[in-house]
Amino acid sequence: MAAPLGRSDGLALNELLEEFSRAQYRAKESGPKVEKIEKRCLELFGKDYCYSLIQNLNGELCGHYPRQIVVLEYESTEQEKDMFESTVQVSRLQDLVNRSKMARCRGRFVCPVILFKGKHICRSATLAGWGELYGRTGYNYIFSGGSDDAWADTEEIAEDSASVRNGDSQLFDKVRGHDIKLLRYLSVRYICDLMVENKKVKFGLNVTSSEKVDKAQRYADFTLLSIPYPGCEFFKDYKDRDYSAEGLIFNWKQDYVDAPLSIPVSLTRSLNIDWGEYQCWDLVKQTQNYLKLLIHIVNSDDDSGLLVHCISGWDRTPLFVSLLRLSLWADGLIHSSLEPAEILYLTVAYDWFFFGHMLADRLSKGEEIFFFCFNFLKHITSEEFSACGRKARKSSQPRESGFMLEDFCALKRKDRGSTTSLSSDFSLVAEDSPGVAAGSFNYETVEQSAGAQTQAAWRKTCTSSPQTVLWSRPQQLEERLLYPGVTEAKSSSSSSSNHSDNFLRVGSSPLEVPQRSLPGQTERESRLEAVRSILLTAYSNTIGLKSVSSSPSGAISGLLEQFARGVGLRGASAIV
Repeated sequence: MAAPLGRSDGLALNELLEEFSRAQYRAKESGPKVEKIEKRCLELFGKDYCYSLIQNLNGELCGHYPRQIVVLEYESTEQEKDMFESTVQVSRLQDLVNRSKMARCRGRFVCPVILFKGKHICRSATLAGWGELYGRTGYNYIFSGGSDDAWADTEEIAEDSASVRNGDSQLFDKVRGHDIKLLRYLSVRYICDLMVENKKVKFGLNVTSSEKVDKAQRYADFTLLSIPYPGCEFFKDYKDRDYSAEGLIFNWKQDYVDAPLSIPVSLTRSLNIDWGEYQCWDLVKQTQNYLKLLIHIVNSDDDSGLLVHCISGWDRTPLFVSLLRLSLWADGLIHSSLEPAEILYLTVAYDWFFFGHMLADRLSKGEEIFFFCFNFLKHITSEEFSACGRKARKSSQPRESGFMLEDFCALKRKDRGSTTSLSSDFSLVAEDSPGVAAGSFNYETVEQSAGAQTQAAWRKTCTSSPQTVLWSRPQQLEERLLYPGVTEAKSSSSSSSNHSDNFLRVGSSPLEVPQRSLPGQTERESRLEAVRSILLTAYSNTIGLKSVSSSPSGAISGLLEQFARGVGLRGASAIV
């Protein structure tokens, strides 16, 4: 099991989240902070892999891709090198990237990001539509003075554009042909499309396309999977329900939703999932089943790679790329030497930040898909999500340190502070009462509240499900034994401060809390819970959670809001 989270690891993650939430990353606008994050990512990749780099220092290839794109070649151990080594040569790959980048939305070309059993797991945006493709080729031609190193055939493209306007498909043949060459060079066979639309339409125009509706069927040789998944806008509903994903079902009857789920039968036989019910799944079940499918694909016996994409490739795509990376890491199959804090840093920085996720914009709109990703880890701890064939090993080690919402909910009232003062560190809007607990608390977010009477009423009202939180704590006395060193939190001097040192402290580290030992956990469970715990700590310490209402009638809303204010993470009116 991993060593406890150190102060330096916690501070590094905090700094990363602060930079991430400030503004969208742009390759050409990097500074010392970005370079520091970039250097740390390369160090973490280098602990387990030999790799090459594709240079994108000023965003020449793509403005919202890493300045140094990592191409993993093989694991550092000689045994793994002999068994699973990528056949990709970076010089050839860079040439294909230069030629193919026009084929996809925003120039977000197919990029390998995970190496598993010698297979490349890739990400990208969807295919560019006629309007974007024609507009960008014309723009590049004009502003390059008639030549463009990133697109060697600009003059030919300009000539083909007239043909496109007359209904000819030569332009698409050219750019999508290069895209297909890149996919084949990376040995990609499976393409998983997360779009709920066949084509993205704005102002009556098709602004993007997708492989599944390519009229010339250029992608017919690939195994195409249409697995429609709600866009980032849907995650405002997740936030508005006090970060509860259970019972949250997407409305599939909306006019723009026209992409049905389509998966080859050969990939679904062994999964024991009723795919015909996908429109009835809540967000938890849908994400679980899609992740099972992706794990099944990459864990198959063939040597074929996988491409995952949505529209722009910076919301839903990093969600599933990150979950895949963390799930395979938890099984000990990739990044085997990284500790929980290290793999968390790597996936936040590389999979989300450096590939252009607009965290600041999403937070301002309440579209918290980033937070959902890591909070969702509690739903994939079981062995049904494991890519290992071996029996799961049990862990008798304490879980990783970290302050969790469940931890806060388990504290006695005197440890939380006053229920009336807004400046007290751990205030609650609602008193402990069976009626409030039964009517307002959500079981996904808070499994136990603070009083035996409330717990009894809660259990009578809510039934447990496989997707609920892992921790089960029947008695407060047990909590006090598990937390012998918890001290009372001091009152915050101001409820308007976004950052404060008045975080619950035990020992010398501001991020350290007493550890719990759960001897029945598998190693996979303990690893994923450690990652989730560390992220929740850092997220609460830098960004915070914003609930919809802090009125007495919304007990969980008040709990989240007062938790954020109480530890000095956010003022009364701040969103992030």
